[in-house]
Amino acid sequence: MKHIGALHEAVTADLSDHEPTAAELDAIEDELPLIEAEVELLDVQISLLDRPVSEVDARRIRRTRRRVLAARRALANRDGAISPEVA
Repeated sequence: MKHIGALHEAVTADLSDHEPTAAELDAIEDELPLIEAEVELLDVQISLLDRPVSEVDARRIRRTRRRVLAARRALANRDGAISPEVA
């Protein structure tokens, strides 16, 4: 069998060297409140994995879920204000 090793340069770019673009960084910054709210919800859920949920814990979960929903709503409303659907 004939060896078909890398005779040419790689066709695909090596993405490990690239930094995020300014647009990507701006998008991350815009979504940061939502990301933080989702991380907080995940932290609450993880903390409650090994114990029964009390009434205080249930309130904590509801509060963090509302924070996630509010962050999603704010992000969606901001995106909608920037790019109107109907001209």
